[in-house]
Amino acid sequence: MNNTRRRFLKAGLLGGAAVAAGCTTEVSTDARGSTAPWRPLRVLILGGTGFIGPHMVREALRRGHIVELFNRGRTDSDLFPDLKLLEGNRDNGLDALEGGSWDVVIDNSGYVPRHVEDSARLLAPVVSHYLYISTISVYGDFSKPINEDTAVGTMEDPTAEEVTGESYGPLKALCEQRVISEIGAERATILRPTYICGPGDRTDRYSYWPIRTMRGGEMLWPGTPDDDIQIIDVRDLANFTIDCLEQKIMGVYNTVTPKGSFKMGNLLEDCIAVTAANMSPTWVATEFLNQQDGVQLPIWEDPKGTNSQLLTVDGSRAAAAGLKNRPTRETARDTVAWWKTLPAERSATLHAGLSADKEAEVLALWHEQNA
Repeated sequence: MNNTRRRFLKAGLLGGAAVAAGCTTEVSTDARGSTAPWRPLRVLILGGTGFIGPHMVREALRRGHIVELFNRGRTDSDLFPDLKLLEGNRDNGLDALEGGSWDVVIDNSGYVPRHVEDSARLLAPVVSHYLYISTISVYGDFSKPINEDTAVGTMEDPTAEEVTGESYGPLKALCEQRVISEIGAERATILRPTYICGPGDRTDRYSYWPIRTMRGGEMLWPGTPDDDIQIIDVRDLANFTIDCLEQKIMGVYNTVTPKGSFKMGNLLEDCIAVTAANMSPTWVATEFLNQQDGVQLPIWEDPKGTNSQLLTVDGSRAAAAGLKNRPTRETARDTVAWWKTLPAERSATLHAGLSADKEAEVLALWHEQNA
């Protein structure tokens, strides 16, 4: 569990991509609201220039909506020069939001409950819909089947604000609760993404697999081709986010690829197809990998381990509400294309997966054991 939450944390998770508010039974699961004639929405995005934010901004603009951003103006501040930027800080620095008026809010930068509570309380009188980007890391037990009604994690000290590998999920769960308490379930949407992938991902969790494949040679693949994994393409998350705003889709939704539809073998096939690399895969048994120190492979879990259900989360509620997942091969193709545009100093190092030396070491031991 610790490793799982650490990986989500390093993603800036969201970066990706879902916290239960401990109030899922109070949140409406009636997917679609009124079907009033379409009109442009005034959209406020808390964040907007990290990994997932730009995709949401572009999708909202593509559909003709009016977008304003609230952030510190530090990360890619020149990314959307034509948009209104309200500069401030979520830690007692919300003055720029005073007196504003919007139809909807996308909160994709809330990690501390106090910060989320402050923004939700301030904006409640002037917006009709608050959409919070959470994470499936909120769930308290990944050893059992998971849907939106599964219990979320808790903290011994709910007033603590330090975001760590242990506290990340429970803090996000508390953030969800604050949204509901301030905005009301009838005006709130909570999206709980799994590993968010695609162009712009700074964590390299998913990117590790196609990029390592592209480099060729013998490559370690964990477990078996039948091991389940789940992802969400950042553009699919963005599309569903704007759908929720336009169609007034309220409630809590796990945003994942369909349960059981994506396997490690499929990922391998995607990686080979989009890179055409001269890579030789070697499948290494889970039991052997569990005995090795320092082996952490992203978006894969021991199918018999304590986190086994992390990658078989039920996303049927989101699918029924309109979430559409593009082919995983498209995600792989576009991730590689984006990677090739990065500066050499960035693309020289993968921030997730095994180093070349560690991979060679583990493969040598595996071959020695099976000689």
